[in-house]
Amino acid sequence: MIQFLDVVIAGLLLGGLYALIAMGLSLQYGVARVLNVAHGEFIMLGGLGAWTLYARFGVNPLVAVAICGPAAFVLGFILHRTMFKRLLAMSTSPGAFESNSMLASFGLLFIIQNVAFIIWGPEIRGYAFLNYPVDIGGALFGANRLVTLGFAISIGVAFYAFLALTRMGKGIRAAAQDRLTAGLMGVNTQLVLALCFGLGAGLASIAGVLISISYPVNATMGLEYAIIAIIVVVLGGLGSIPGSFLGGFILGIVGSIVSYIEPGLSLVAYYVIFMLLLLVKPTGILGR
Repeated sequence: MIQFLDVVIAGLLLGGLYALIAMGLSLQYGVARVLNVAHGEFIMLGGLGAWTLYARFGVNPLVAVAICGPAAFVLGFILHRTMFKRLLAMSTSPGAFESNSMLASFGLLFIIQNVAFIIWGPEIRGYAFLNYPVDIGGALFGANRLVTLGFAISIGVAFYAFLALTRMGKGIRAAAQDRLTAGLMGVNTQLVLALCFGLGAGLASIAGVLISISYPVNATMGLEYAIIAIIVVVLGGLGSIPGSFLGGFILGIVGSIVSYIEPGLSLVAYYVIFMLLLLVKPTGILGR
């Protein structure tokens, strides 16, 4: 029973991070139609930014959430208003824009990664924060991981409430369903697209901060998390924020079970799920 509880809670801890990461990518692709393969680099910037703030200036990592998240939002907003907005204007069709923006995001990935190498180097960085065990039903978990799970769930729920209840959130959902009609109804679609890309970057950076609380971080960590985010988005349904939230927890539990059986096969299991979804149910759990 203790082993079962250990696997399930460990899966939920991973799932909370995966959900937060995937929600940002789902927003960028579902509304802004940018399959941002550089998404993981914003996670990396958040993790290394939190490490810098804690190790060099003594800033609490939970406070770093309120610093790194908005900083990444501003960077993402500016990137969309400059690079991706111009690509959208130059593209001859929505399909051409998706292809061009994906290629551009590949370039962005290498630019951000190399800048990170210049600033932080290739070393693995880590710090001890809330590093003591908590007993849950006889199973021991790090307090830092439980705090990470609580923050991830809280931020995910708050973000969903923003989309469901606020005027801007309704504008974002309208643009996701039909951008042209939303524009005719008075929605500033260019602003909404830039906001969505910025919010996606901000959520990724916050996830990076939370990852740094429990795991070591480095300048090359981004691509693995970007791949996981894509798998979760497909699992939940392209463009579905609730689907990404649910898919993150499902993938986290699957990864925890596989890691318990054979630690080296968790990423392989993710790829198998991804391929099966594309073959059997490409719309995902909550996709249309």
